Amino acid sequence: MKIHKLLLGGLVVAAAVAGVSSCTDEIAVGSEFLDKAPSGSTTKDSVFHNAEYTRQFVASIYSLQYYGIPYRSSNDAPLSASYWKGKLDALTDIYHLNFSGSMIYGSYYTASLTSSTGGPIYGLTDENFWQLIRAAYMLMENIGTVPNMEQSEKDRLVAECKCLIASTYFNMFKCYGGLPIVTGTYSGLDGSYNIPRASVDRTVRFMTGLLDEAAGVLPWAYTGTAAQSETGRWTSAAAMALKCKILQFAASPLFNSEQAYYGGSTPAEQDSLVWYGGYRQDLWQQCREACDQFFTALQANGHYEMVMPTANTPEAYRYAFRYGYVNQASPEVLYSVRVTNSTHDSKYQGYTLMYGRNDRYAYTPTQEYVEMFPWRDGTPFDWNRDSIAGRLDTMFVKGDRVEGLQDRQNRVLTRDPRLYETVYVNGVPQQTNWTDGNATGDICENWVGGTDAGQQPLTQTGCFGSGYFNKKYVVGSCYDRQFPQWDVIRMSDMYLTYAEALLQADNDFTDALYYIDLVRSRVGLRGLAECNPDKNLTSDKNALIEELLRERACELGFENERYFDLIRYKRADIFSKQLHGLRIWRMQTDPATGVRDTVQTMWTRDDKVNTANDPTAPGYYEPTDFEYERFAINVPVRVFWTQGFDPKWYLFPFPQTEVNKGYGLIQNPGW
Repeated sequence: MKIHKLLLGGLVVAAAVAGVSSCTDEIAVGSEFLDKAPSGSTTKDSVFHNAEYTRQFVASIYSLQYYGIPYRSSNDAPLSASYWKGKLDALTDIYHLNFSGSMIYGSYYTASLTSSTGGPIYGLTDENFWQLIRAAYMLMENIGTVPNMEQSEKDRLVAECKCLIASTYFNMFKCYGGLPIVTGTYSGLDGSYNIPRASVDRTVRFMTGLLDEAAGVLPWAYTGTAAQSETGRWTSAAAMALKCKILQFAASPLFNSEQAYYGGSTPAEQDSLVWYGGYRQDLWQQCREACDQFFTALQANGHYEMVMPTANTPEAYRYAFRYGYVNQASPEVLYSVRVTNSTHDSKYQGYTLMYGRNDRYAYTPTQEYVEMFPWRDGTPFDWNRDSIAGRLDTMFVKGDRVEGLQDRQNRVLTRDPRLYETVYVNGVPQQTNWTDGNATGDICENWVGGTDAGQQPLTQTGCFGSGYFNKKYVVGSCYDRQFPQWDVIRMSDMYLTYAEALLQADNDFTDALYYIDLVRSRVGLRGLAECNPDKNLTSDKNALIEELLRERACELGFENERYFDLIRYKRADIFSKQLHGLRIWRMQTDPATGVRDTVQTMWTRDDKVNTANDPTAPGYYEPTDFEYERFAINVPVRVFWTQGFDPKWYLFPFPQTEVNKGYGLIQNPGW
């Protein structure tokens, strides 16, 4: 690849270093590290002849990282921050996006995206990839001249930059396959910038090599007072964990198979740019060994752990799960990207619009996703079986009707506690707390005509278009003005990654089930094999992989993991499967005639108020009588559902304008 304008034009962070101060307004690490550098014209020489300016330059590099929750309306890089693009989760079987103005809706659901019509959701040239990489190398090449800085700090900052480069490459690798390997800055005076697109194997070795180098230098974790200012930096633990994730993706069937995903005849396949050229069992061994090393180091150094419940109650389970992913102080988070150090900042637009149920965040969970969450004892939910058994009216909550009390009493949540932290479901109180898992206030009314869903399940529009609304990273009003973060790696993911590596590398069902069950136990679920005796999970590898992927969806929803899980396992069957929503019809019996019929009225804001003084009125008590319609989503119909999934979509297209420049960038298969 010739480092054309892609790497030369405007690739110095903060406008040729002069804008260092403006860049540090954005994301980085602990709050103290986000202070601005002095304003004014700042050159490269002045930055690297001042220790404090150098530290702020590193902060500006952190500010260029990918943040997975769209929070703005902008045509400026990074475009993934714009809700006009959309999130990858909405391409899977667990979410459907009802925002017609998004690229997901207009270009992906219609399969009209080409290599010439704009860029994909995660575009090669509009996500600050190359800006971050060049800035990181600039730091590495110039930090030796910085005065008044200990060598140990210089070594640490270099190691952090190696992690920043590796993580940025991994984000691209998951979307594009093998990449051009850049190993330094370019002045524009070099005689040649020809850097060919590297093979999958070389790209993986490049990323993991950087992480190995960094892990030996960085601290394992930041603790005590240092945690307040430094948490959010790359650490040895995070570097080792990311290596596991890279090797997991590389060893998966997309790149590691007897057959290339597009048939094997395209130039990218012939040159091993999008696969290894065959199946290699040793890749899973490498992943398992990396996981071994991580967990051995964890045992020796401690600090990171899954947040566990303080009591065996649904409330405690919910809080442990919620705190584990959303709180910046969580010991579960190995690495996260933060968008702001202020509790009053425009970066809160993402939370504000999600909590406000703006259509731009109409990521509606599918019925398929809701059914992935088991009953509260860990046994699987099965629509047909549970419908016959008459359990649908208690598929979210159950309780007692007490004479004279309008609200249901002794309310019990009947499903996997993660469901209630991921999806707004019918009949569950909506008000959450920041310090515990208790839920209070008005119930969520998902029925047609209900306070929350209104007519949206009928018209398949808005945030409740599927009959449900996303709650992950929304949390509730208690999240307002809390410091937000985007989790890159956390402990529950690592346990599930280890389980997969053990199973794929060694056929170790026992230890794989142990780590899966460890994640399930955090929310009070019994063992996976115990709860699924008919699936032969102690001997059927494919069945256990399927259950593992389902567990990952329940644990890591709205975190892009489901999309990349389906991609790396080449699950065309799931991408092409018709998805469904759920219409809930509120039923009411006229006490005078005994006639039972549907009513499309709100309860909290209507019947509950209007009948408050009349316990004999039909709408006095909280509704508990419903009929259920599992409907096919058709607004819009995804082309994959009717025409099948074209395997070219496993990887994104490179911009044709870059391919046409003739510097050797080989297009991905099918594009």
